Amino acid sequence: MYDAESPVNTTQMRSKAKKPLLTLLLLVFYMPSHADSVILLHGLARSDKSMQKLAQALSDEGYCVQNVSYASTRNNVETLAIEAIDPALQACPAGSKINFVTHSLGGILVRQYLRDHKIENLGRVVMLGPPNKGSEIIDKLSDFPGFYFIHGDAGLQLGTGETSVPNQLGRADFDLGIIAGTRSVNLILSSLIPGVDDGKVSVENTRLEGMNDHLEMEVTHPFMMRNNRVIEQVIHYLKTGNFKRDD
Repeated sequence: MYDAESPVNTTQMRSKAKKPLLTLLLLVFYMPSHADSVILLHGLARSDKSMQKLAQALSDEGYCVQNVSYASTRNNVETLAIEAIDPALQACPAGSKINFVTHSLGGILVRQYLRDHKIENLGRVVMLGPPNKGSEIIDKLSDFPGFYFIHGDAGLQLGTGETSVPNQLGRADFDLGIIAGTRSVNLILSSLIPGVDDGKVSVENTRLEGMNDHLEMEVTHPFMMRNNRVIEQVIHYLKTGNFKRDD
């Protein structure tokens, strides 16, 4: 038998069915079309796993993160820059602001790439322990047996000489913040480096003409990208364009 209340019930069901659709439409029209992107580039003889903690922290902050793994010991800087950065750019949402956070060699790859390529919507770059003027470790140990096997072509290009790749790339013409470590866990290597260092690179050699900000922190080269205080500073720079200092 026909239920007189059925039309009412049907209307209620249709009304309820429309609510999720309305919510979806509101999300489409009022949410940002894309989040800012951050491309992470690890250091020499490392992998994307070394940047995983940083990647998670940035993802938690709402960034679209591309944590790149590249074969750092299998090619020279020029080739690695293209192999690592081109696919990462293609993976970023169309139209999103492109930021970079790098460790060690990764910073040199960004400098190499930006010298030869223009990135639309380029945002900020944060470099952790970059050998922007090269490293004395390369100068003094590159001829030792096994050094090339471990560090490859790119490693040999990171010396402090005038013809080294870092010293041929010129000043920064982009928004750059640099964090330099002042603590070492390898006193033997540190003895080869003049001045304060992080075990691989001197504080002075992390500096680059044209940089926007430079911060020294009591962290070591191999582990600085996993340090909570460093991660906080990275996020602060990406958001504000400067590092946070104690008053």
